[in-house]
Amino acid sequence: MNYLIEVMPQLLQGALITLKLFAYTILGSLPLGILLSFGLASRFKPLQWILRFYVWIMRGTPLLLQLIFVFYGLPLMGIIFDRFEAALFAFVLNYAAYYAEIFRGGIQSIPLGQYEASKVIGLTPVQTITRIIIPQVVKIVLPSVGNEVINLVKDTSLVYILGLSDVMRAGKIAMERDTTLLPLFGVAIIYLALTGVTSVILKQLENRLNYYR
Repeated sequence: MNYLIEVMPQLLQGALITLKLFAYTILGSLPLGILLSFGLASRFKPLQWILRFYVWIMRGTPLLLQLIFVFYGLPLMGIIFDRFEAALFAFVLNYAAYYAEIFRGGIQSIPLGQYEASKVIGLTPVQTITRIIIPQVVKIVLPSVGNEVINLVKDTSLVYILGLSDVMRAGKIAMERDTTLLPLFGVAIIYLALTGVTSVILKQLENRLNYYR
């Protein structure tokens, strides 16, 4: 226990990188996913095909492979990111694809009559989307989005492959330095705490949206 207390500051310092990547990914991927979902649900076939291909690539290949490609592959084409930017770019593109599919399903579950009714009462397309469609879609897709958000917390551990000093790498360094597995228990505690807090926040948000039932 004393050893865990001693090594915990190092792990918590790595957790700051993990939290930063998590927060920036949410801020980038959720709005992008919502935007892409309307493209996927549109009647413009060329746009649909392009976006479906993008979603297929992102969902059909491992995130770890995408991280390696962005950091090690893109420089061969003259596109260079630092380690954190490469990780963030790959995470945003990957999770935006998942969110796009989730929100597309939510959009297409809204009865067409609501779109027609909004025209009758004089709402513009933008007003229809922001005031009628999105609030209902958010309520419908929140459990699925919540699952992806929790997965994101755990997926941040993949950035160790790029050499980022996240909580997983900090634990691995301590483990190899002190030849003990105890740092990994500390890493597990931090991830459990992060997923626990995230789950509570998502549950509270779901409860607040119950008025859409």
